Amino acid sequence: MYLIHSNHQTLSMKYFLVFSAFVALFCSCDNNKPVTEEALLTKAKAIHQRVITLDTHCDISLKNFTDSINYSQDLDNQVTLPKMKKGGLDVAWFIVYTGQDSLTDAGYAKAYENAISKFEAIHRLVNDYAPNEIELATTSEDVRRINAKGKKVAMIGIENGYPVGLDIANVKKFYELGGRYMSLAHNGHSQLCDSNTGEADGIWLHNGLSDLGKEVITEMNKWGIMIDVSHPSKESMRQMITLSKAPIIASHSAVRALCDHSRNLDDEQLEWMKENGGVVQTVAFKSYLNAEKYAAREVYEVEVAKKIADSMEVKWLEREEIMALKDSDRESYFNFLGEMRPIRNKKLDEMDNLPPAVNVSDLVDHIDYLVEKMGVQHVGISSDFDGGGGIEGWSDASETFNVTVELVRRGYTEEEIAMLWSGNLLRVLDEVEKVAKKLNPMR
Repeated sequence: MYLIHSNHQTLSMKYFLVFSAFVALFCSCDNNKPVTEEALLTKAKAIHQRVITLDTHCDISLKNFTDSINYSQDLDNQVTLPKMKKGGLDVAWFIVYTGQDSLTDAGYAKAYENAISKFEAIHRLVNDYAPNEIELATTSEDVRRINAKGKKVAMIGIENGYPVGLDIANVKKFYELGGRYMSLAHNGHSQLCDSNTGEADGIWLHNGLSDLGKEVITEMNKWGIMIDVSHPSKESMRQMITLSKAPIIASHSAVRALCDHSRNLDDEQLEWMKENGGVVQTVAFKSYLNAEKYAAREVYEVEVAKKIADSMEVKWLEREEIMALKDSDRESYFNFLGEMRPIRNKKLDEMDNLPPAVNVSDLVDHIDYLVEKMGVQHVGISSDFDGGGGIEGWSDASETFNVTVELVRRGYTEEEIAMLWSGNLLRVLDEVEKVAKKLNPMR
């Protein structure tokens, strides 16, 4: 059964999806007998094995990229090679993330050094620590070639253009190091553009893009780096789409109509993305998917987590406090969260009458909405693992299969699931590369 995505359909996509899911669960095309859960899981497993699964946002900690501690081991963090293998996650975009600091030469220099250290860590993983298990890809052709060999695939995204500093040549350097998407801001306005965080106080630094930010957009088009709009402000996004000669992405965002958060995209932004030919990578981040469920459950989760933190002699911090930390301190705190999370989850499993957790069904609700508004060709999937992401049912890479199960349950076809998991993102990557070849044929 193929889902219909047309302006002429007589039923809204929402009701069509519900109907499709009903048919998938309760009907067999051959004999009209109910399809069992076992049969659904068998179908989902076969699809999951055939499609290329790709997650556009997995944060990293430098402590996990050494010769003695690295992703070849099943560490406490949410993404490792063993977890990817268990869950059938084929491609992980590892993130070169730098927190926002002062717009000074000293701040830029420190940020650049931090970014380079993360690029180098990812290269060590694929070249030194686990070359027989994972390779770095920079093109869609690389992804398919590496996947066909049975190896996992690493790709590199850059979260926050702050490390570019005032030197436009750094865009080329980051491309040569393997960076294939970059957001121009994170939590706080950068020298390149305003952040979504300006909504909180109504204070903007550039009213969108700075002059340098406009140059960076042109340079990214020139070298073949996808423009990521997940953290920049709405006005920044509008200007990026106007300036860019290539499609853009939102590497880890969700739907504002379903969950009113400044990190999510409203219907007008979704229309911009559709017209631009881009893709929204739907993120498995609790507070971006269902604010009500998240708030009700968080009371219990935080209470348990605080007790664990106290036992580990770690001061509990709220997310705003974590984001305000220096990079090294923030990384240490995320390491603590990685150690704390499985302990907390085990304790929560032993508790009765807990409010329901934000789960895979909530994630796919956002996917359904995006498909209805934009068309299936403009939607993808991301986790934000090891950066705050993770939901019930997809709490780490080992549970990736559960997302495919829910997509099958809702009536998505194998062709559509392949598009959602990787096809759409790789299509944008190809189109960005084509634009770069036209703009910069001698690169």
